[in-house]
Amino acid sequence: MADTLERLHERLSALEDEIEAEWERRREAMAFRLDHNRVVFEAGVRDAHRQARVGLLRFLSYARPMVILTAPVIYSLIVPFVLLDLFVSLYQAICFPIYRIAKVKRSDHIVVDRQHLAYLNALQKLNCVYCGYCNGLLSYAYEIAARTEQYWCPIKHAHRVKGPHLRYRDFVEYTDAEGFQAQTMRLRRALREMDE
Repeated sequence: MADTLERLHERLSALEDEIEAEWERRREAMAFRLDHNRVVFEAGVRDAHRQARVGLLRFLSYARPMVILTAPVIYSLIVPFVLLDLFVSLYQAICFPIYRIAKVKRSDHIVVDRQHLAYLNALQKLNCVYCGYCNGLLSYAYEIAARTEQYWCPIKHAHRVKGPHLRYRDFVEYTDAEGFQAQTMRLRRALREMDE
């Protein structure tokens, strides 16, 4: 069974590499490139984007009243998100060096770049900044938690876990006591040797 899972994970990794290569090809076809992490559009693209933009007042006129009334609820979550950011960053800064776990690079997860799109109005840009930050923060916290779990408790659950992190596939099977003792140090070493 372990061999079958290993082969499936290898196929999955190969597919993920293919997907990333396809995204790179599509980026080239979308008339922009990244120059030192700065988005650079080909000539005429920004003008075409401005032509496609829906003005703020027109955009708001299409919104249902309940959508507008619930916006403060959505934006109020910025407080717990900023606190989460502070606490997981502090946790990583204090604990990861002690455990000798490679730190998670925040900028690999929190990407805020959609505000450069000229086809978005000011409110849409604000929404995109908010979503980019919050979803990126959750990804950042998820990876910090995954590395912590790999260090302390790299054991698969008895029940199926929906959407497990990528590290989970290397964890020890639920009933494998010998494997846990033998593999824990190997999994900890892998955390030290990471490039991230």
